[in-house]
Amino acid sequence: MKRARNLRQGPIPGHFRALAVPAAIGMVFTTLYNVVDMWFAGLLSTTALAGLSITFQVFFILIAFGVGLGNAMSALVGNALGADDPEGAKRIACQGLGYGVIVSILLGIGGIWGSPAMLALVSEPGGYRDAANAYMNVILFATAPFLLAFGANGILGAQGDTDTMKRAQIAAFFANIVLNPLFIYGLPGVFPGMGFNGIALSTLVSQTGVMAYVLWHVMQSDLMRHESPAEWWPRLARYREVTAQALPSTFAMMILLIAGFVVQYYLKSFGPAALAAYGVGLRIEQLILLPGFGLTGALLPIAAQNFGAKNFDRVREAVFFCCKAGVAIMLCGSFVLWFAARPLVGVFTSDPDVVRLGGDYLHVDGFILPVYIVLFSLNSFLQALKRPMATVWVGLYRQGIAVAVFCYLFVRVFELGTWGVWFGIAVAVTTGLVLSLFIAERTARDLIGGLFTAQAPVPAAGTEATDRSRG
Repeated sequence: MKRARNLRQGPIPGHFRALAVPAAIGMVFTTLYNVVDMWFAGLLSTTALAGLSITFQVFFILIAFGVGLGNAMSALVGNALGADDPEGAKRIACQGLGYGVIVSILLGIGGIWGSPAMLALVSEPGGYRDAANAYMNVILFATAPFLLAFGANGILGAQGDTDTMKRAQIAAFFANIVLNPLFIYGLPGVFPGMGFNGIALSTLVSQTGVMAYVLWHVMQSDLMRHESPAEWWPRLARYREVTAQALPSTFAMMILLIAGFVVQYYLKSFGPAALAAYGVGLRIEQLILLPGFGLTGALLPIAAQNFGAKNFDRVREAVFFCCKAGVAIMLCGSFVLWFAARPLVGVFTSDPDVVRLGGDYLHVDGFILPVYIVLFSLNSFLQALKRPMATVWVGLYRQGIAVAVFCYLFVRVFELGTWGVWFGIAVAVTTGLVLSLFIAERTARDLIGGLFTAQAPVPAAGTEATDRSRG
């Protein structure tokens, strides 16, 4: 059995290297996984590429619930381990996985009738909408694999294990390379190809394998030693605790969906090429952001364990290290996007309009990569403090209000065309950082004596245990 990593002792940079590097490598292969899907869709047609692009916004709902569950497990299990309560950590891990099964069933049922309506909001009638609906009919079966893999990874991450998911994501990437052409084109004389739907079936098969592998490692971990069937029986109080931590993170991610719909609402008037360019640009942006995602993902369990142990100075040290290292890395990414944006888009499509528009998006996006990383660091910090609702308010402004307002101003009022959409995203992100810094400092002042200052924390009403359990 693999023992949990003690993140309350030892050099902070060493813990970040141990956790962030495997996580970043795994995320590289996850993004390359999506790149493979985009590449095969581009081989089929621009219609298929646009269809896959608009499904991202709907499929993102599943990702949002998965991220929420994973963050909840990482924060709750990490806090319990930091407080030297391994039995409590085991109980919350069992309850969290059971919770994930129930939520995945409800989401799968809801997606059957909800996804066509959502796709209609971001598309015009035609071939690419029909392709997207057919894709979702298959991919909805992957709801449980995605959610449970995220939740199990959160449990492993709270113990300092990011290697397991890395290995699973690498295996899924190579499986996807084989399964995509197999299901798209079929085997002559054996079974016919499924066309565009083959991409969805490849995802379903490979992600089911990821779920099985990660869950197996959770059950083999030191945390789950001597677990009993009684610990899996649903407990309403535990489900409420998981919900209180998971739903705000999910809502914060769902607000990203709102932004995606707003962006695609303005882009659809410029045609399928603009939608395809945005979809390709998002994939490239994610690839550049991956090292930063590894850092901010590592920050959550490090800060959670130390917050549980009341090592507040180490919490602050971890946040500052994450921000400084992340900004330095993202400045390198900005350099890459400035000089290689259009060649990168050209890897996915030969359509000159898609290449031009995608390059425009990435040129603007390059300037705000460091801003993204500081925002994500603050989100992880707030989740580690079991205050995920704070991330919702920031997300509501940045992704809900600001994107809509600034896109309207730049596209409708100043008539900047697609440039107006790209500028609207950039201004929303930048102003969102200002709000996030303010909320993070106010929250930290009450719980750890401040983020930028080191004072005695101000206790809230009620007992400390009660206050901290509210999340």
